[in-house]
Amino acid sequence: MEIHSWRDMLDPYDLAVRELITKFEHLQYEHKVRGIYCPIERVTGRVKSISSILDKMQKKHVEISEIETRFEDLAGVRIICQFVEDIPKVVHMIHERTDMHVKYEKDYIEHMKSSGYRSYHVIVDYEVQTMMGPKKIQAEIQIRTMGMNFWSTIEHSLQYKYKQNIPPHIREKLMKCAEAIVHLDSEMSSVREEIMDAQNSMRTQEHLVAQILLQIQNLYSMANKREIAKIQDEFYEIYRENDMEKLEHFHRQLDIIAEGYQAQSLTYPPLCS
Repeated sequence: MEIHSWRDMLDPYDLAVRELITKFEHLQYEHKVRGIYCPIERVTGRVKSISSILDKMQKKHVEISEIETRFEDLAGVRIICQFVEDIPKVVHMIHERTDMHVKYEKDYIEHMKSSGYRSYHVIVDYEVQTMMGPKKIQAEIQIRTMGMNFWSTIEHSLQYKYKQNIPPHIREKLMKCAEAIVHLDSEMSSVREEIMDAQNSMRTQEHLVAQILLQIQNLYSMANKREIAKIQDEFYEIYRENDMEKLEHFHRQLDIIAEGYQAQSLTYPPLCS
């Protein structure tokens, strides 16, 4: 197969990966602006390299003409979650979407591979629009925790180094690490509520601070500049105290001040209107 033929074949998969990453990242954004916890922590993706495809063809005895039908992971998207409990939620999100169709799933979390590999795979049909028209392709969405992803990344590098023949003593250590990751995920789940409370508090404070600064900026265009500078200094002082109750009270007082200035602007319209 010529180089340009490889490019023509893989370009739609590159488009699919880019689109899928954007869509899952937008889900993160929607949760954030609504102040809702998102089970998606991070999203990455890749198109399988030509060398990896050739290695897999040789291993699986697949002809070039069969690549797109036999290999479901030419386009790969990886979704990283904080907790094991988040993984079913992400799977549910995928099932609910109308822009992709779930073909089948592989649960390597409940049924860990003999190597120690753990992840949840969802194989989907996804349609992209190309210069040649619509093209339906297969894509593999891997969903895993940060711990699972760390282990998988290391194991993948070792598989590459040893050409799929990792020495027994290293395999044994990898298996022990995999067991440690299982324990880590379990321990993280046991303090999940506390972690989520802390993260929610942080997001609430970030949202409140952004609202306050925007309000101060808006006031600057309609109020006495010295008064607004004084208000801003007061805000920084309260912020340094790291007291949410004081910040919330300050925000309410700022709303009252803003309403007062807005009322004045309605009562006394510009002379040159």
